[in-house]
Amino acid sequence: MRFGMPHDTPRRPSPLSLTPWVRGLIMANAVIYLLMVTVFTGSWVIDVGAFDPNNLGARWWTFVSYMFLHGGLMHLLMNLLLLFVFGPAVEKRMGGNVFAAYYFTCGIGGAVFSLVIDVFNPLGPMIGASAAVLGIALAFAMFWPNEPIHVFPLPMPIKVKWLVAFFVVMDLLAARSGAQDGVAHFAHLGGFLFGYIFLKSQENMTSRAPAVPARERQALERVRRRLKEPVGAAQQSKGKEKPEGFDRYDEVDRVLDKISESGLESLTPDERRLLDEASRQLRKH
Repeated sequence: MRFGMPHDTPRRPSPLSLTPWVRGLIMANAVIYLLMVTVFTGSWVIDVGAFDPNNLGARWWTFVSYMFLHGGLMHLLMNLLLLFVFGPAVEKRMGGNVFAAYYFTCGIGGAVFSLVIDVFNPLGPMIGASAAVLGIALAFAMFWPNEPIHVFPLPMPIKVKWLVAFFVVMDLLAARSGAQDGVAHFAHLGGFLFGYIFLKSQENMTSRAPAVPARERQALERVRRRLKEPVGAAQQSKGKEKPEGFDRYDEVDRVLDKISESGLESLTPDERRLLDEASRQLRKH
């Protein structure tokens, strides 16, 4: 299966342009897998780190550690590919801290859901980041449901909401049939379920945010115009250079829109830092 880049999401010229959490998660999973096949090659690694509903005991850490272990190179590459395609846009939309909380909520949710199912239908140990990564795919589909994406071998792009719906249906069918294919379908479903609950709770919190008064809206628009002044035709004709950090003004626009819609309280810590940086640029110019 091959995934093409979404049409209207920012292009990534190199891996260095990945968002911080996506880059860190890709590196962590890749490094741990490399260590598993070169240094820590014993089966004890899986025994210690895998999530096993039947043998949890005091291994509370396996609710998280199982997400960083993979059973083979293709297993790893598929998860990292999904994270690479969907993760950066979702992280930029959510902000770094919320993205991290969401990623681990989906991953831990996959383990919790499997633990519940194990009461009725015993399951074996599981490893892999699929529950967390599929949660990221779900978030992308909820934010941009009609975004076209290319999937090999289909001859034309499909909307991302249908791709994610296909993932959900396939996991439901496989889980219901009791497929013995070595895939943790219940964990996938748990990732989708907990991800959906997380996103809806965030949506409800945003909808309850107090409206921004008209006077403050006008002030925000003045800030927006002031930020764009340094690159106007008049300034360029006078030989002024673009100020440092100019390439982040599009992000500032997005944050100002968010304040207009949901209030200052809706900003993430990363977005507040971005506004502080923009304020420093204003004082300089």
